Amino acid sequence: MTAKTLSHRSRLLAAASLAAAAALTLSACGFSTESGSASGSGPDSEGSGEAPRTVKTAMGDVKVPAAPQRVVVLDTAELDSVLTLGVKPVGATHADVDSGFLNYLPKDQVAGITDVGQMMTPNLEAIAGLKPDLILTSKIRHGDKYAELSKIAPTVMTENTGYPWKENFQVHAEALNKQAEAKMVTDDYARHVADVTKALGGKEKAGATEVNMVRFVEGADIRIYGKKNYIATILADVGLGRPAITDKAADGFSYDVSPEKIDLADADAVFHSTYGDPKKSKETQTTGSGLWKNMDAVKNGKVFAVDDQLWIQGIGYTAADKILSELQTSLK
Repeated sequence: MTAKTLSHRSRLLAAASLAAAAALTLSACGFSTESGSASGSGPDSEGSGEAPRTVKTAMGDVKVPAAPQRVVVLDTAELDSVLTLGVKPVGATHADVDSGFLNYLPKDQVAGITDVGQMMTPNLEAIAGLKPDLILTSKIRHGDKYAELSKIAPTVMTENTGYPWKENFQVHAEALNKQAEAKMVTDDYARHVADVTKALGGKEKAGATEVNMVRFVEGADIRIYGKKNYIATILADVGLGRPAITDKAADGFSYDVSPEKIDLADADAVFHSTYGDPKKSKETQTTGSGLWKNMDAVKNGKVFAVDDQLWIQGIGYTAADKILSELQTSLK
């Protein structure tokens, strides 16, 4: 996404936030506003005058404040979501990377966020100390901690992460009462997708270009990504073709191979990222092999090393917009 587009989105989000604030002010003065599917009982949100709202989650209906002020997020997708919607959380877990919070996120946006531990092992005491009024995560990550988290603050969990990222974003937006901002974000994304498809020669030409995503993972086999994961949805949105090997992916997620079978990843274009040490993840071994060098994508200069934190771990609209720009630059 260009700086101009980002500026446009920032202005739209600011306008939407001002409108929401005005609505809350009117409500506090005695005027009625829509506040969600159920009013429930309990304290009003930070003096807004509105009763809590009910959000449908993977763990059932959860009452959340009308306008959450102290949000804690426990995964990278949730962090992308809240920042994309113009909300700075008071706390967030960190991914297992040297940079802590993922490096594609603007430094000024993550500055001041309290680190509450590694993603899979959040520090519940640190979370409680922040006195959050909303916690966002997923059942697949922290379902076993739901009872403890719910005692700290209303906890909104989606079922999974990755492939259903767009649906999850809408749940996050509802929990934050940022549906108007979410609409602006998704509209901007749709425009960006259309621009990239056009830049690549249109739908027919994009569809005729088969693209693979390969991930080298320390401690695991090499992953050729299938059609049911975060990055696959972006490739599909642009209309890019996928090689037949992707249909062999287990549960649609990935087809895992050894370095001796890396030629199965060949395509018109191959993007690859690395999680962990390049040697321990077999990246160095594989990309230096004859099989790799003899792939058509390599011979044609259509192999692109990309940032794993952005392409695989980000899982949100801010990451997706950056990926779209990289796709356009690489494939045009």
